[in-house]
Amino acid sequence: MTEKTEVISFKADEELAALLKHIPNKSDFIRNAVLEHMQNTCPLCQGTGLISVAQRAHWDKFIKTHSVEECKDCHELYIRCNRGAHGKCGKH
Repeated sequence: MTEKTEVISFKADEELAALLKHIPNKSDFIRNAVLEHMQNTCPLCQGTGLISVAQRAHWDKFIKTHSVEECKDCHELYIRCNRGAHGKCGKH
């Protein structure tokens, strides 16, 4: 494990602080939660839930040849290329 040299702090409301009191290693827990969130953040909106006007223009062009579909196995949404066989990804 790499040495941690920088301290980052944040404010928490009473409810969150009470929940964190029961976690033996708060630093590890928070570090892992932040890393997990960063690795699973939407590449377009970067976790904000919104895209800019310019991003929307790119999306509108992109979605003409792609579709958002639900996986029949896991029921999660994914983006499918509609340009033929090369558009298949994994088992979708």
